[in-house]
Amino acid sequence: MPTESSRVRSMNETRDRILDVALDVLGENPDAGMGDIASAVGVVRRTVYGHFPSRLDLVRTLTEQAVTEVTAVLTEVNASDAEADATWVEFIARVWPVAHRYRVLLALRRGAYGEAIHGLLGPVDELLADLVKRGQDSDVFARHLPAGILSQVAYGVVFAIADSDLSNGTLGARAATITSLLMLGVPETRAIALVGDQPWPAALERSRGSSCSGHDIDTAPRQESGKNSVIATM
Repeated sequence: MPTESSRVRSMNETRDRILDVALDVLGENPDAGMGDIASAVGVVRRTVYGHFPSRLDLVRTLTEQAVTEVTAVLTEVNASDAEADATWVEFIARVWPVAHRYRVLLALRRGAYGEAIHGLLGPVDELLADLVKRGQDSDVFARHLPAGILSQVAYGVVFAIADSDLSNGTLGARAATITSLLMLGVPETRAIALVGDQPWPAALERSRGSSCSGHDIDTAPRQESGKNSVIATM
């Protein structure tokens, strides 16, 4: 007879499996329902509803996971003494697998769950704004927008590229980093030099949340300078 601990472990494993599969299913079709997710997991709908009483509860949990992962990376990179633009590069390199994994939240943010998702993003928004403000204070980032808004614009680019067809692999991360630096007002030559120093495969491997395979993108857009919520100006 299963012990209490084994039953709890089994329930937790099922819950984690539902969340993992839900990201894949919703990534393919953001309008997928709980029945679609149950079928992909290989369980009945009642099992999914037993863990998540509504689709909104499931989306909230996915958002909470994303926020936890992004916040952990931001907190760690913000602790360094590097220039703000170099810190941004390290942040994007490490958070790229997270952005790619949770890119479906971009589409969900634009729909009925926008307010719920936005309400969970406060910790990430604050940390991003702090990093950008540090860059503005040291004349590394542009000052044409308040730090809170500029950080959303720059990070929104990252999610937009993660959501594109060019998003699987180190070249996608490189393009996202250069483009976001340009949005922050970093000169193009400096942005390219910073990204050129970043060991992309190793950085991605450290924080890989899902498998990524490469698609090519040769150049980042050229630019001289660079309802708020981080998941893309989601």
